[in-house]
Amino acid sequence: MKLLIDTDPGIDDAMAIIFAARHPRIELVGLTTVFGNVPVEIATRNALALVEHCGLDIPVAQGAAHPLVLPPFAPPAHIHGAQGFGHLPAAQPSRRAVDETAAELMTRLARENPGQITLCPIGPITNVAEALRLDPDFARNIGRIVLMGGALDAPGNITPHAEANTYHDPHALEEVLGSGAEIQLIGLDVTMRAQLGAADFHALAEAAPHDGGFLNGMAGLYLDFYRSVGQPGCALHDPMAVIACLHPELFTMEETAMGVVLEGEEIGRIRRIERQHRSAAALDCDSGAIKSLFMDVIREAA
Repeated sequence: MKLLIDTDPGIDDAMAIIFAARHPRIELVGLTTVFGNVPVEIATRNALALVEHCGLDIPVAQGAAHPLVLPPFAPPAHIHGAQGFGHLPAAQPSRRAVDETAAELMTRLARENPGQITLCPIGPITNVAEALRLDPDFARNIGRIVLMGGALDAPGNITPHAEANTYHDPHALEEVLGSGAEIQLIGLDVTMRAQLGAADFHALAEAAPHDGGFLNGMAGLYLDFYRSVGQPGCALHDPMAVIACLHPELFTMEETAMGVVLEGEEIGRIRRIERQHRSAAALDCDSGAIKSLFMDVIREAA
């Protein structure tokens, strides 16, 4: 599977990217970066560092620094750290981003590989909306879009109504949902159901020192945040979206038309609406199998 990840690394982004790089059935064709967990410049630096960590030779393209309409947001340094990887110091990659923007790289790869690329956005979806604006054929050229974000029936995690990625650019998501592209939404209805605790990260570090040790080194701050909100471990938000790209059978999906609230107290909330084009939203999952798959892929790649 040819996979393009749009990302704002971010600790769970790093988990998702390393999983994708190590899975034998995934060909990771590139990373595009967006604001979110960190400013986009730091997201790009971290994406380049992850490419080097994984020994990949793929392009990294920098994208949007702020939402389409809303003013910029302050990154959540208390969750991911000021540099994005918890308490780890700033990465120092030797590679550089390509000259193309994120939207340019997305549209070119989709045009060159029509119907073959799965796009997995795991941050605010601004770059995807910009790709749709740049190339009217993008929605047809891209194979499918499997995005981490939103909540259909579950409460939000940044407001009572909204998940963080959708809250940070609801206007972009509204454009994407109305584009006609094949879309699967992996949101808070399922992503909180599979969690990794400190013991899991320690086990990965012991079994796979390069990847597991790296993830264990950044996990402390992330786990501290989850404990502060009453959770025993960190959710597999972004890795679950990548897993859904490969293993849709592990999810129970509802096909429905969806829209996004664009103003007021419920801004960023995803709701069922009347619209000709229908997408799919995950409402249940085999959380045990998903967690085991994540752990096994990291361990077995060591």
